[in-house]
This record gives sequence, C-alpha cells and structure tokens, in this order.
Amino acid sequence: MEWEFIEPYLPIGEYGPYPERLRQQFEGVIWRFKTGGQWREMPQEFGAWPTVSNRFRQWRDAGVFQALLEGLIAEAAQRDKVDLSLVSIDSTTARAHHDAAGMHLDEDVFTALEKAAAEEDKARSKGAASKNETGRTQRPIPHGKSDAASGAAENSG
Repeated sequence: MEWEFIEPYLPIGEYGPYPERLRQQFEGVIWRFKTGGQWREMPQEFGAWPTVSNRFRQWRDAGVFQALLEGLIAEAAQRDKVDLSLVSIDSTTARAHHDAAGMHLDEDVFTALEKAAAEEDKARSKGAASKNETGRTQRPIPHGKSDAASGAAENSG
C-alpha cells in the first residue's frame, strides 16, 4: 500500500535507476535518517552506500521529497485524516537588542555603560595612528607595485 503511493514520486531517468532498485534505495535513505547513522554504515541490503547517497542528493535537488510530502498531505486531507498534532514549528529566535529580551537596566547602570562605551571609542580613535615598540609611528604599507618595491632607483628621470 505505502509503496504504491511513494513509487510514482521517484523519477526514473533514461539511464537509471533500475525500477527494481528504487524501493531498495528509497528504503536505504529512510534507514539513514531513521537511525542517524552515517552513509558508510548503511547495511549492504540497501545497495552500495555511495549509490544510495547520490540517489538521495538527486531526489533532494529534484524536489522529490517536497512533492512526496505535499502528496501525502493532500491524500490525508482527501481522506479527512489530517492530524495537525504532527506539525512542528521551529521556534528559533534571534534577538538584535537587549530590549528584545525584556532586559531593563537601572538608569545609573545604563549611564555607566554608555560612559564606558564612549571612553572605549575615544581610546580606539587615539590608537588609530598605531605605534611600534620603539614609539615611532609606522608608515603605511603601499598597495600595488611601486618602483621602490621593485628595486628600481628612486630618481630615474
């Protein structure tokens, strides 16, 4: 019953896979994700692991699994057997500001943090002209080819 539903979603190209191996390879893909094992650990009963791995990538890139999922949902809806308890929602969040997390600071703490940040910025701007260990300001390194870098005389005229 299940295979009759799945098989039409698996494409058969001009040069393969052989139809009798489709089920074997599909079950190999299912084994991989059901067990969490590595492709190399796949039992030989599913075929050569590189073949099954390549077939998975081909099916993934062709949208086979998306089409299969949509087909399963449509079939379940047609039978009035849609179970939304199986739906999973990712709740990953990214917060860009401390206010997004509800963090509230006392006014004196906030003022101290702003002062520290301003002092750090001031220190960075003073250090913009960096100095080496001898206290001399370093000259900028020229970009691109120059006569001095190539060994040519400075006054060639």
